[in-house]
Amino acid sequence: MSSTLESAERKALRTAVAALGQRYGREYLARVAREGGHPDELWADAAKLGYLGVNLPEEYGGGGGGIAELSIVLEELGAAGCPLLMMVVSPAICGTVIARFGTDEQKRTWLPGLADGSRTMAFGITEPDAGSNSHRITTTARRDGDDWILTGRKVFISGVDIADATLIVGRAEDARTGRLKPCLFIVPRDTPGFGRSVIDMELQAAEKQFELTLDEVRLPSSALVGDEDAGLLQLFAGLNPERIMTAAFAIGMGRYALARAVEYAKTRQVWKEPIGAHQAVAHPLAQAHIELELARLMTQKAAALYDAGDDMGAGEAANMAKYAAGEACVRAVDQSVHTLGGNGLTREYGLGSLITASRVARIAPVSREMILNFVSHQTLGLPKSY
Repeated sequence: MSSTLESAERKALRTAVAALGQRYGREYLARVAREGGHPDELWADAAKLGYLGVNLPEEYGGGGGGIAELSIVLEELGAAGCPLLMMVVSPAICGTVIARFGTDEQKRTWLPGLADGSRTMAFGITEPDAGSNSHRITTTARRDGDDWILTGRKVFISGVDIADATLIVGRAEDARTGRLKPCLFIVPRDTPGFGRSVIDMELQAAEKQFELTLDEVRLPSSALVGDEDAGLLQLFAGLNPERIMTAAFAIGMGRYALARAVEYAKTRQVWKEPIGAHQAVAHPLAQAHIELELARLMTQKAAALYDAGDDMGAGEAANMAKYAAGEACVRAVDQSVHTLGGNGLTREYGLGSLITASRVARIAPVSREMILNFVSHQTLGLPKSY
């Protein structure tokens, strides 16, 4: 069977998750965000049904599937108006990295909880002065006997307040070359010296964004994930799922907005026919649907390559999927709001806030320009400008 077509099991998963999403919907998530809470009920229900850990190994309580299955869960919740952002971080990035590279002890400690939703983990890579350039990360890790000492800052880290720990990307000195190499550390939330402050965002979301400070944070040797010499490999093993899941997040949001606009265009009557009969309304919505479907196809390809163990192929496809989904989402949301006219900006219809939210898919976790750089250099072989 072609990797771009979904099996009966995956179609059944889509249907089941969509049913869960319909029970909650956009109004639930909006209310939770307004009240400053978290979508705990939806998270618990998704966990109970086995959706949160569908990509994690069965021996640790997961579903034994891959990023293909996990991305379906996020997309369908998004299409219902209630995506769970922490799915991108906790099971997709952190769960994948620990399952692939963690010690037996780390797997036993974390994977069952990540799989059943009882524990969550945040991911800390972005820094104030590094942006998308992971080579400029200044958070350093130095040895002190058997311990590690971490010092540095991180920004735009999601959900640190509710996560039991944060997977922090630091850089340690290579004893042989003296050069700094990336390493990943599990930092429990209440570790001394590990501080956080909330970033005031225009975006209204249940998951808050934080700036983190690591002030001489002392960690035992067991906090290091995997082999300190394989840090770069481990890092990219987490970033590819992040891009695939961000694409799924964007496609779900675009589908949600488009469905609301189509529903409106079928029933809204200003002249003799509903406004959806007019090509100036219908064609842009059809175009948005096509672009979302194309983005989903590339997301499926990226997930299939990743789950098959082709990290290089998955890296290229995951970047392209994230780019395509981000663009398709922004255009779908924009056109949907425009289709509703003034109603598109009312709280009743719930589309106006997606204008801000949809930009996230163009900016995070890596900007569209950096993806174009990647494709220019890695795929087309053009010279670097930096």
